[in-house]
Amino acid sequence: MAEKVPIVIVDPEDYKNILLKLNEIDEKIEFTNSEIHQRYGKKIGRDIGILYGICTALMVVVVYLLLLLSPVLPRLQSFLQSVLFK
Repeated sequence: MAEKVPIVIVDPEDYKNILLKLNEIDEKIEFTNSEIHQRYGKKIGRDIGILYGICTALMVVVVYLLLLLSPVLPRLQSFLQSVLFK
C-alpha cells in the first residue's frame, strides 16, 4: 500500500510570519555564534601575544648579557679552566 503525503493547507500570511520569525531566530543564532568565536579568537590572540612577548624579552636579555659579559668572558673562561682542571 502506497503511503500518501499529508496535504496541509496554510494561510499564506501565517506562512510568511513563521518564515520571518525563523529568519530572526537564525540571525540571532548566527550573531551569538560569531560573538562566541570572536571571544575565542581574542583569547587565542592574547595567549600567542604573551608567548611572543616572553620569547622576545628572553632574546633581548640574552643578547644584553652577552654584550655586557663579552669583555669578561675570556677571563671567566681561564678562571673556570684553572679551577676545574687543576
